[in-house]
Amino acid sequence: MEAHLVGLKYMQNKQRVVCCIGDIHGHIVKLQNLWSNLESQIDSTDFQSALIIFLGDYCDRGFDTPKVLDFLISLPSKYPKQTHVYLCGNHDLAFAAFLGILPAPVDGSKFSATWSEYEANEEMHVQGRRWAGRISGFNPAKNTDFKGSLYDAAPTFESYGVPHGSADLIKAVPAEHKKFLADLVWVHEEDNVCIETQEGFKFCKLIAVHAGLGKKRGVEEQLTYLRARDTRIPRVDALSGRKDVWEMPEELMKDSTIVVSGHHGKLYTEGLRLIIDESGELEHNPIAALVLPSMTIIRDTDEVLK
Repeated sequence: MEAHLVGLKYMQNKQRVVCCIGDIHGHIVKLQNLWSNLESQIDSTDFQSALIIFLGDYCDRGFDTPKVLDFLISLPSKYPKQTHVYLCGNHDLAFAAFLGILPAPVDGSKFSATWSEYEANEEMHVQGRRWAGRISGFNPAKNTDFKGSLYDAAPTFESYGVPHGSADLIKAVPAEHKKFLADLVWVHEEDNVCIETQEGFKFCKLIAVHAGLGKKRGVEEQLTYLRARDTRIPRVDALSGRKDVWEMPEELMKDSTIVVSGHHGKLYTEGLRLIIDESGELEHNPIAALVLPSMTIIRDTDEVLK
C-alpha cells in the first residue's frame, strides 16, 4: 500500500529528472554523442530542467581534455534551467594539484606534509607530483601500456601542446579551465530524489562522490572533510579508493540514501549503491549515464531514431 501511495504521489507530482554521467577521460566525441542521446531520449521539458551530475575524471587517457572542459563549461549558458554539478575525480584533483590551484590546507600547513618524500617542494600537493611523474611499461590493471605516468596524464599534457611533465602546462592551461578545476566539488548531497525500485517509487537522499564512502570511518566525518575539500589528506579515499569504498556504508543502509559514484570501471545498479563508469577509462568502451527516477541507462553508443 505504501509503495502504491508513493507511486501515486510521483505520478501526480512529476519529479525532477536526475542524470548521473560517468567518467569522461578526455573523450569529447563520446561526451557529445552521450549528450545528444540524453537530449533525444529524455522528454524535452524534463531534460531542460534536469539535475545533471558529472561524476568526475574529465582529463587523462583521451586526447581532448581542453575540448571536454570547454563543453562542460558551456552547459550552464546553453541550458540555463538545468542544474549542473561537477564532481572532482582523482585525476582532476591531481591535474589541479600540478597547476597549483587546489585550496590551501585549512590548518595553514604546507602541501609538503601530504607526503614527506616531497618536502623539498612545499607548493605542490603529492598527487600533482604523482600525476606528472614518469612511468612506462604495461599496466596489468588496465591491460594497456602506461601513458606517461600512473595517471596516464601524457595525453592531457599533449592536448595543451606541451611535453609530458613540463611546467609549461601551467601557462598553457587557460584561466577558465583553471577556474573550472579549482571549483570542482568533492561531494554533492541532494534531498528528495525519486528512484524507481521493485517496490515502487521511493524518495531518497542522494550522495554523489567520485569513488564512494569508506566503511571504516563515520559517514558524517567523511562528509565533513569532503564538503571542506580538505587538502591536508595525501590520498582521499572517497575520490581514489577501490575496495573500501565499493559497498554502501552500513550506517546508511538503515536510511533511504542513494550513494552514486563513477571511478570503478563498472556499471553497478543494485539497490541504492549506484556505480556509473562503464567506460573503464578504455577507448573502446562506452560512456554511460544513469537517469533517475526511471533507472534508465543511456550510452554514447546508443543508436537513436531521429
